[in-house]
Amino acid sequence: MTGPVVKTGDLFVFYGLLKQGAAGMPADLPLETSGRFLGPCRFRGRLLDLGGFPGVVAGEDLCHGVRYELEDVSIIGAMDAFEDVTHDLATSLYVRKKIPLLDDQGATAGEQAWIYWYNQSTEGFEHISDGNWPLGKGRTRK
Repeated sequence: MTGPVVKTGDLFVFYGLLKQGAAGMPADLPLETSGRFLGPCRFRGRLLDLGGFPGVVAGEDLCHGVRYELEDVSIIGAMDAFEDVTHDLATSLYVRKKIPLLDDQGATAGEQAWIYWYNQSTEGFEHISDGNWPLGKGRTRK
């Protein structure tokens, strides 16, 4: 289930497998040629370890992401398919929606970006308390 139409120049925030250089980034999704990565950003949510990939749901944690500016909207179908976005809210693994981007201190940065927001039950999944995927040395969960 998606919101309004995505346009050329729209921003996305990637926080998991679509982050630039992420292990598990899909090789068949041409992000490098369909837009440009603009660097780190923050947003509010609750980041979860879904078992090999993350999901974000409503929460107050200051999560880490990467800003991406879309130049070729023809990639949206492939991005939605990768994130298991469907037109049925009951079955859609993620939904695409807009959220405000924040600075490192959590203040509004004045930009909004599309994000893939987890849309299924969160029961049994671990919270990534530092709001940053992937988990690495010294990272904690609760």
